[in-house]
Amino acid sequence: MDGIYLMTVFVAVSEKLSFADASRVLDISPPAVTRAINHLEQKLGAKFLERNTRLVRLTDAGKAYLAQAKTIIALLKEADAAAQGMNIAPRGHLKVTAPVLFGKIFVVPGIADYLQRFPDMEVSAMFVDRTVNLIDEGFDVAIRIGQLPDSGMKALRLGQVRRVVCASPAYLAKKGVPKHPSDLQRHCIIGTEVPAQHVNWRFSTNASPLAVKLKPRLNVISNDAAIEAVKIGFGIAQLPFYQIATHIAAGEMKLILEDYSGDHLPIHLLHRESKFAAAKVRSFIDLLSERLRADARVQ
Repeated sequence: MDGIYLMTVFVAVSEKLSFADASRVLDISPPAVTRAINHLEQKLGAKFLERNTRLVRLTDAGKAYLAQAKTIIALLKEADAAAQGMNIAPRGHLKVTAPVLFGKIFVVPGIADYLQRFPDMEVSAMFVDRTVNLIDEGFDVAIRIGQLPDSGMKALRLGQVRRVVCASPAYLAKKGVPKHPSDLQRHCIIGTEVPAQHVNWRFSTNASPLAVKLKPRLNVISNDAAIEAVKIGFGIAQLPFYQIATHIAAGEMKLILEDYSGDHLPIHLLHRESKFAAAKVRSFIDLLSERLRADARVQ
């Protein structure tokens, strides 16, 4: 007998804890159910079900096999669905989340491109500087910057962002230009780690990594607020380069300590689909990953 068929019968019996109920669900005869279970146990040399005239229950071996069997059957169903939808244009609704400034700079143009390519799609985007739970909050795709905690999500690395130290020309003219990371101790620091009393800015040189512990005079909860504080000449901040590139080009900010490279934060795209993702998710992932990987600001 076919292994998938035997697995399917076993799962039905295990979920119903009844040979008769499983036969009705599968639309096969009760003797056929019995033959399938007997054949499966003989084939694998294990007892999966304890049964008598009144009771059916799983053995320990049966419980372990059930978990694996359900996973395999689910993957097969997803593979079939993906194959059937491979040549079908995406349609429906997609929910996407990303950090505020990254979403504004990179994700919004990607969404606009996606919607132009697929007129039957709609997208809801939420840009927030907090970790969004995809399952609890019903999102299909999330962009995360930084190291990822362990999770059951599928993650695709898209690139990285470089953190740099910056200040306004007016501040540097008044307070001087730091030549070494330790010089930052004498400057007005803008932090983005509320409510931290201290921040650790990490650098690297040809010799070794270097970390400087600093006490901010101003802590803000969003990077756009830190950018504004830098622009008006309040102090020095360490920020992702992509967020301030236009301000650097406009002369509103200057990079400092360029001989000491800041740390690099990975960019990941997370989704809760399996590798056989729905067409709407798969097509968005393909489009956004292609765009980001081609952008020099996130290399």
